[in-house]
Amino acid sequence: MVNIGLTRVDDALAAKHPGLGSYAACQSHAFMKGTGSFILGASGLFAFQMFLQKKLPYPLKWNLLISIVASSVGSYAVTRWETQKCSDLWLLLETGKVPDRLPPQVPKPEESKGTGKTKYGDMME
Repeated sequence: MVNIGLTRVDDALAAKHPGLGSYAACQSHAFMKGTGSFILGASGLFAFQMFLQKKLPYPLKWNLLISIVASSVGSYAVTRWETQKCSDLWLLLETGKVPDRLPPQVPKPEESKGTGKTKYGDMME
């Protein structure tokens, strides 16, 4: 049995997917980075708001609410970004190819010059 975090993975499954340990370590790192960004973001925003409260007084509950909501959004973005990189790593380890995240290029239709006929037979100018 192979341990990944708190769970045990069967040896046959670990042998079938040799990149499983790297992927699990990457996911763990991504979640810890998201947790750290939440803690640092909330405390940083709260400290900034306490400094700002001297100029613009408002209740403490709004300081907490704004800090928590903004750091939640920020940590979600960080975790999502890092998890996407882990997914790319998993696909690279499994298939040997890096996935292309760019949207497909749509060719622009060529504009016809001069007069022409529509599909109904009408003349265009």
